[in-house]
Amino acid sequence: MRRSRWIALAVVCSLPVALGLAGIPEGFTPLWNGKDLTGWHISQSNHHGDSQGWVVEDGILTATQDRPGNGGILLTDETYGDFEVSLEIKPTWGCDGGLFLRSNEDGDAYQVMIDFLEGGSVGGIYGEGLKGLDPATNDQRVDREWRKYWREDEWNTLRARIEGEVPHIQVWLNDHQLVDWTDSANHAAGGATEGMIALQMHFSNEQTPRWKEGGYHRYRNIAIRELD
Repeated sequence: MRRSRWIALAVVCSLPVALGLAGIPEGFTPLWNGKDLTGWHISQSNHHGDSQGWVVEDGILTATQDRPGNGGILLTDETYGDFEVSLEIKPTWGCDGGLFLRSNEDGDAYQVMIDFLEGGSVGGIYGEGLKGLDPATNDQRVDREWRKYWREDEWNTLRARIEGEVPHIQVWLNDHQLVDWTDSANHAAGGATEGMIALQMHFSNEQTPRWKEGGYHRYRNIAIRELD
């Protein structure tokens, strides 16, 4: 009886780890430890703000404005060049966020949008702080039918791949490819070919209502596969 009890306890204790690993794609390495913000930091210089509302609870990273309007970005300490990044997301409707690729400390980056609000886009590509992106390529960078592949009130898997000096970016939502786009030139700040990965919560005000008060973006199972 005692042995059975210990076996049952061991199974229960291992469940959080097993469930977490279940969301990491084969060949990927966890980019976030699921426990705290080790390996990540809050930008103090981006224009969205410096919200301290990045909290970890039960293996979930939640992001919320610590005061109305104050957004921000959370950056990896390390930089990456050619890679794929995968994460599960569960945002509150009315909240605008993003996944930044090859970002600098100010948050200038190629952004995979997580604009979970009316008229927004999930999985589209935007040049956050970047100059020179051709507006004529907007339709190539955004799949306006993304809601077809979105699972309401569930966790959704977002995966992005960036490679090349002139960035070639691909994005998948729940394993459906939304975007396969190559820029006309490298428009990253300073022509960077590597940078940090970042998560964004958009600033908000009366003129730019991009966040629902009390709303959250939620993330888990953030992982990376660096490309040779």
